[in-house]
Amino acid sequence: MDDEKRMKHFAHVTQAHPCFNEKIHDKVGRIHIPIAPSCNIQCGFCTRKLDGKENRPGVASCVMTVDQALEHIRETTSKMPISVVGVAGPGDSLCNSGTLELFRRVREEFPDLILCMSTNGLLLPRYAEEIAEVGVKTVTVTVNAVDPEIGAQIYDDIEYDGEVYHGIDGFNILLENQLKGIEMLSNLGVIVKVNSVLIPGVNDKHIVEIARVVKSKGASIMNVLPLIPLNKFKDVERPGCGMLSTVREEVEEYLPVFRACTQCRADAFGIPGKKNQDFSLEMVPNSHY
Repeated sequence: MDDEKRMKHFAHVTQAHPCFNEKIHDKVGRIHIPIAPSCNIQCGFCTRKLDGKENRPGVASCVMTVDQALEHIRETTSKMPISVVGVAGPGDSLCNSGTLELFRRVREEFPDLILCMSTNGLLLPRYAEEIAEVGVKTVTVTVNAVDPEIGAQIYDDIEYDGEVYHGIDGFNILLENQLKGIEMLSNLGVIVKVNSVLIPGVNDKHIVEIARVVKSKGASIMNVLPLIPLNKFKDVERPGCGMLSTVREEVEEYLPVFRACTQCRADAFGIPGKKNQDFSLEMVPNSHY
């Protein structure tokens, strides 16, 4: 898909997606379905947690079955304006078989909802065609480096085809699949957003290069997220507004930047960041999930 067609497609699909369009971010809702507990990589800043009350990615109060997820969608859409159903963890979407099954069933029952998913990208080339076939319109791929020396500092373990890889060897496998997957999805008409976690002293000078590379593969928009200090980066200071703003401005030389992300939980639902209208399953009294 050429750039002109990609941008027209982007404008059409994302007009109702609160995580791709800042103008409607506080007006329409999304549902994150916590159906994907397993992950095939270990990021240095990631700590996955169930039953945690922390408001951040990688946290959910439970893991749903497909049937439970559909019931949750039915109940939620009957109570509030929802435009998007997404899978964002608490592990990796493509490392869990229920993700694509859920999307097939949601498309059948709720054809007007936009289907969305987030992934680390390791398995994207394997599933890109199926992702498009089940009706997923937008995919967010987290790419934190395109330089092996930097990537090896961020990722500890890469589990791929039954083997565990470390350091540069592992990162090279991940990066190759991320970039190939982004290109495949883009060519299939799926809109790709790239998330990059800004880690001061590690990749803060490098994110603009990520933007240049992923644009060349067909990404349409980028989201630069401040590090939440956890795991081996727990002692790294969260980047301030000045650093974040500078990096985002550099990225905008290549791609539009989404600036309204609230870094929400894997079981969030409702209108992002809006008081009394943004929820997680932990906040639902007597939740049976």
